[in-house]
Amino acid sequence: MRRSDILLAALALGAICGMGLTMPSLAASEGHSKGQSAWSGQTNSKVRLVSSTVADQGAPTLYAGVQLRMDDGWKTYWRNPGDSGVPPGFDWSGSKNIKNVEVLYPAPHRFADAGGTAIGYDGEVLFPMRITPETAGEPVTLVLNFDYGLCKDLCIPNSVVLEAELPPDLGKGDSLLLETALSRVPKGTQDDTLPRIMNISATLDGEAPGLEIEAKFPDGATGTDIFVDNPQMPVPVPKALGPLTDGTQRFVVAFLVPEEAEAIKDMPLTVTLVSDKGATETTWTAR
Repeated sequence: MRRSDILLAALALGAICGMGLTMPSLAASEGHSKGQSAWSGQTNSKVRLVSSTVADQGAPTLYAGVQLRMDDGWKTYWRNPGDSGVPPGFDWSGSKNIKNVEVLYPAPHRFADAGGTAIGYDGEVLFPMRITPETAGEPVTLVLNFDYGLCKDLCIPNSVVLEAELPPDLGKGDSLLLETALSRVPKGTQDDTLPRIMNISATLDGEAPGLEIEAKFPDGATGTDIFVDNPQMPVPVPKALGPLTDGTQRFVVAFLVPEEAEAIKDMPLTVTLVSDKGATETTWTAR
């Protein structure tokens, strides 16, 4: 069975199981402040909107965030969920005075689930959003349809509508929450930035197509890993070819069938490098 067929089958099973287990959304009893939504209770989790004005390259910039708290043992997914699961979905179409919303993803980690190796988060995650109003200085109404999968022994789909009013005088609001989340978003790389990619070799033809990636991590780094994604296609989860040695580690992305390798040709891939000493992202295109 092809990897795409396996993924579809896993999602279908999760959806069927979720129909029987997902409880109706219940607003939590906690109150909320200006620029926030109320907490909404979902399957073994709760979620809300937060917002603040944050200094971004020296200029005050409007940010919102989706804060998701999960019960012990439950996990949710990154934009590339891995071998199974479903990425989060953000629909802002019901909002007012919104020109653009850029969703940012904190560095994820891998974990085992029923479908193999998944990529995502446990405990709590906050997805920061850079908000560009249509008309500056006017109130912003955020209406988010948020879809996310929750995994423990199976994947349960969740869907919730969150609303928050952001006045022009919003101020610092939830700045500490958002600045902490932004610090965990992988940064772009410069020549001296670590972690960084040292080399990528691609074998996209033949019976064993794949990518081999060599990365350099900061001295003393732990939790070193690499993830690869493209929004138009699934990319297999990389596997380490050995331990971190002298700050260098190699990974392989093995495609199950030649058609998967052929599909990435001339497509930009985002390579995310993570460690306990920082995370970076690099765009690379297979030729």
